[in-house]
Amino acid sequence: MANTKSAKKAVRVMARKTAVNKSRRTMVRSSLRKVEDAIAAGNKTDAQAAVKAAEPAMMRAVSKGVYHKNTAARKISRLNKRVKEMS
Repeated sequence: MANTKSAKKAVRVMARKTAVNKSRRTMVRSSLRKVEDAIAAGNKTDAQAAVKAAEPAMMRAVSKGVYHKNTAARKISRLNKRVKEMS
């Protein structure tokens, strides 16, 4: 447990940041899930639209420090590849 005033404040700040990052992570995962669902359904147009929406969401999360840049690039690349292979 935090003893000093500054440590208590740090705990409060950390809790707020954790909540915000959790929400951002959830939004990104939801957008990725939409792409996965469209791919599973075999609907290429929906999959392309979902990828177009997921990419900016993922990069926004990178800029906020939720994900690493290379992780986002890898995920987007793999999704684009899977959508491209649909025919």
